[in-house]
Amino acid sequence: MRKADLVNQISEKTGIPKVDVLVTLETMFKEVKDTLIGGENIYIRGFGSFITKKRAAKIGRNIKKNIAVHIPEHFIPAFKPAKEFVAEVKKLVATKPDSGPGEDTDQ
Repeated sequence: MRKADLVNQISEKTGIPKVDVLVTLETMFKEVKDTLIGGENIYIRGFGSFITKKRAAKIGRNIKKNIAVHIPEHFIPAFKPAKEFVAEVKKLVATKPDSGPGEDTDQ
């Protein structure tokens, strides 16, 4: 699903114009980014948490030049789903018939 599909679905289900849904969604994304950049985490009960994870410093390798490269300690954004959310997805996936990896059923 793409952002446009999400906007269409929300608009159809709520009756809110697509433009308003898009503005709201973009504002939400911006607030999530700004909050994480500010060092704060976001906790949404029943859905999950947007958090920053600390990556330790390590030695990487530039394979073109075959030299070791120091990668400094840094933070990355991450999403951790809530237990209820994970349980619902597991239940749905368990009831779906197995179509195998890489098979596209929307032809």
